[in-house]
Amino acid sequence: MDWVEMDIFTTSEGVEPVTGCLLGLGINGFVIKDSKDFEEFLSDKSVNWDYIDDDLMGLKNCETTVTAYLPENAQGLENLEGVKSELKALKARDADKLFGRLEYELKNVKEEDWANNWKQYFKPIEIGEKLLIKPSWEKAEDNETRKILEIDPASSFGTGQHNTTRLCLELVEKDLTEGDRVLDLGCGSGILSIGAALLGAKECTAVDIDENSVRIAAENAAKNNIGEDKYTVFCGDITADAELREKIGSGFDLVCANIVADVLIAMSGSFSYFLKEGGRLIVSGIIDMRKDEVLDVIKSQGFVLEEVRELEDWVAASFTK
Repeated sequence: MDWVEMDIFTTSEGVEPVTGCLLGLGINGFVIKDSKDFEEFLSDKSVNWDYIDDDLMGLKNCETTVTAYLPENAQGLENLEGVKSELKALKARDADKLFGRLEYELKNVKEEDWANNWKQYFKPIEIGEKLLIKPSWEKAEDNETRKILEIDPASSFGTGQHNTTRLCLELVEKDLTEGDRVLDLGCGSGILSIGAALLGAKECTAVDIDENSVRIAAENAAKNNIGEDKYTVFCGDITADAELREKIGSGFDLVCANIVADVLIAMSGSFSYFLKEGGRLIVSGIIDMRKDEVLDVIKSQGFVLEEVRELEDWVAASFTK
């Protein structure tokens, strides 16, 4: 397998939150280069240094960098979009600018070339019993009986290829009742709320902290013949913006959130506000090592755990308010 190196530029203080974002997305392969660590290495009085290589000395003034390794395939592209979204959210939370510029560069491949090669990775996939997800360039069979959700790779997380998206859509199909009002928090491409609309939801609201995701979700809804009267999008952070929460409103039958563990925990206090009594909550994007932590926090907010689904290293769960 070929790998793509992703250099993320931060500060010593930013290393922990950046690596936390990577681990939350299931990215365990990364290398940290930090000038502060090298200064401590040089100041170690227990060792006498006769010679230090010039390349090694160059670390003394380097910009702190976290280098992640992503597989050069569909999963890697999904991970890339997830990291980009997490970096934007982290930058928005970094009011004191302690974490540096939080920008990235790719090695071994140009991002635009990688994105243009999606066609070799992205094929139609069946999810649950009722959905077929396909890109626009693939033709469905004439006798296809599944609901067709058409979505093309773009600069936003969510094409159905990632296990977290698959798990969440399976639970949406199971828990959705025709005529439901659905809220999609951290919508990315909008795939969950669009899938819900195709499965019979009366109206869907999609929210993301990233303006690009909000735009793409609206475009994808239109591509699937879901009109603005049925599909509403908002941009912002529900954990910090009370006015946004009021605009979104409450009384939803179903809320879904496919994000990462830390954000789900941060959102946990808001889920109850959005849901009607007896409403259903679906969460995904949870790496298995943090399953108990996330589920316990949500249960502490008054939710009853109904079902847990796992696929490889990922977990999704459904609750009732």
